Amino acid sequence: MSYHPLKIVAQVVQHLRPGGIETIVLDLSKHQPFKTIIFSLEGTKEEAIARWPILAAVSSQLVFLNKPSGFSWRILWRLHVLFKQYRVSALHTHHIGPLLYAGLASKLCNIKKHIHTEHDAWHLTNTKQCRLQKILLMLIKPIIVADALAVAEKLKFHLNQSDVILIYNGIDTAKFFPGNRNISRNDLNLPTGVVLIGTAGRLETIKGQDILIEAISNFSTTIHLAIAGGGSCEQQLKEQVTRLQIEQQVHFLGPLDDMPSFYQSLDLFCLPSRNEGMPLSPMEAQACGIPALLSDVGGSAEALCQATGLLVEPDNVAQLVSAIETMLSINNPINPRQFIFRHRNVQGMANAYTKLICS
Repeated sequence: MSYHPLKIVAQVVQHLRPGGIETIVLDLSKHQPFKTIIFSLEGTKEEAIARWPILAAVSSQLVFLNKPSGFSWRILWRLHVLFKQYRVSALHTHHIGPLLYAGLASKLCNIKKHIHTEHDAWHLTNTKQCRLQKILLMLIKPIIVADALAVAEKLKFHLNQSDVILIYNGIDTAKFFPGNRNISRNDLNLPTGVVLIGTAGRLETIKGQDILIEAISNFSTTIHLAIAGGGSCEQQLKEQVTRLQIEQQVHFLGPLDDMPSFYQSLDLFCLPSRNEGMPLSPMEAQACGIPALLSDVGGSAEALCQATGLLVEPDNVAQLVSAIETMLSINNPINPRQFIFRHRNVQGMANAYTKLICS
């Protein structure tokens, strides 16, 4: 890729751990015609690469500030120095922490172009955070982007912002594509000859894996569940599986580097979250040709191919069981990949952000 000769873009995130926001930032750095430097407020490069090995390929683009807990004037000043050192001409922040530090630092550096993306809005129900974000937006005056209509509406409501721009998250369809189910299962040591439902994400209460495990306990042993990801609820979820006596049906895979193979191994993808912004995992699954079943929270409906997928209420085991039965009983000739390719493609997302930066 040839870079724009006048643009060096700073992407600033709270941390660089496996997750949706971080994946979006990496994809933008790959698909935009700018030299991109990615700043992580928290952690160190060594820790991040050990946790997420794909970062090694872009190590030269990564800067870690190892921010301590609480507010730090040192981090604010260091960003100011680094923006000057790297000759940053445009800034893209993600969430409130990067908005605070990088937004104020950009004012000190007189960076004219600042895009701020919100990937969810539930933090705005916290009065203190909502008040802080209102003040920051008034001081910094970035271009505000939401990654889903549901998020944009919440931003307008909580922050009294009328000029929120909608840019949907996009999936790299060259990376996520249909594959051979049995080969993928063998690669991941998953059983063949069964119906396999999968879910991917942090193992945290907000992601609702416990609801999906409860639902799986209602099915025969021919229905299995594969769970990709790690988190603080892993032991609790494993204990739930043991309590329900479905150890042979539930497979904990931990964090995976080869997510395309994971999706390709599935018959159905399910994301039973209790809260979401614009989730990437169901779009990645659908790019691999796998239909998706999602809880109707946040921007999930906007991530779903409506011709092949279903939405259910969060925390509703009975409805989830019924929806799984429905989706497994239907032989739908439509491939959800077409929806992702046409409407949620990474290049469309990158082009929209590029236009904002160059305008």
